[in-house]
Amino acid sequence: MKAHAIRFHQIGGPEVLRWEEVEVGDPGAGEVLLRQTAVGLNFIDTYHRSGLYPMPLPSGLGSEASGVIVKVGKGVKGLKKGQRVAYCGGPIGAYADARLFPADRLVPLPRAISDKAAAAMMLKGMTVEYLLNRTYPCRKGEIVLFHAAAGGVGLIACQWAKAMGVQLIGTVGNEEKAKLARDHGAKWVIDTSKDNVVERVKEITKGLGVPVVYDSIGKDTWESSLACLKPRGLMVSFGNASGPVAPFSPAVLSAKGSLFLTRPTLFHYTATREDLLRSAKALFGMVQKGKVKIEINQTYALKDAAQAHRDLVGRKTTGSTVLLP
Repeated sequence: MKAHAIRFHQIGGPEVLRWEEVEVGDPGAGEVLLRQTAVGLNFIDTYHRSGLYPMPLPSGLGSEASGVIVKVGKGVKGLKKGQRVAYCGGPIGAYADARLFPADRLVPLPRAISDKAAAAMMLKGMTVEYLLNRTYPCRKGEIVLFHAAAGGVGLIACQWAKAMGVQLIGTVGNEEKAKLARDHGAKWVIDTSKDNVVERVKEITKGLGVPVVYDSIGKDTWESSLACLKPRGLMVSFGNASGPVAPFSPAVLSAKGSLFLTRPTLFHYTATREDLLRSAKALFGMVQKGKVKIEINQTYALKDAAQAHRDLVGRKTTGSTVLLP
């Protein structure tokens, strides 16, 4: 069948993205054919497009979407034609109106979760699930630092942390985003345009520092993040919005208090189907109970993905963004 997809043939800025007609065949063993209804926009998409995370070219783009199963390949169990499903991770190529996809990486959607909400929250919400529950199991009453608190991952983290009884310090870039983070449950918000992050964290924690820093910004926040940690604290570097962290000596971690460092990815926390379904179940539960609300603050036509990338990198977006085929 004929379909359309965003593809790129060389790395670069948003201008390299093309809206192309593609041929989609029948599903093979263990695959399904999806008609996609909503596609999630994530910062990692810009890393693939720019070449920060290299991949073979030409290529599709995107790792999160929701849709309806059109055909089921041989050997697929537990899924059927007409079923609503969502995914994050798996083969790159979510920016499409139809595609083939491995059945074992799909998650059935509860009736109460809309297609748009699913596309907006699978990657971001499951990222928050593993960060707060498994990378560093946060405990009630603890104070933690979370950068980019008004972004798609950040707003979910603010709500999830509050539901756990965790006191989250969020960093943001302006007062408008500070209000968003507060409204979503951040206990304290640091506006980096006018406040010194390290000084404020030390003030809030009475000089002790925090046990964990969740940092998706990268280069620009590396030094200050380490300085905010208490001895034997954990630095969780899970993104590079400002660029990759420069090479450094492990002795830095020793000098700053025998610190721990991890660079996690969602893929490794959902590598087995059991882990994938468990993480999705935890996310869906938080949403269905009303403890986490998914904020879709921007939508774009899928063919306008280039503009969506410009706005995302230009920090003109808040919450989650969905591309509509």
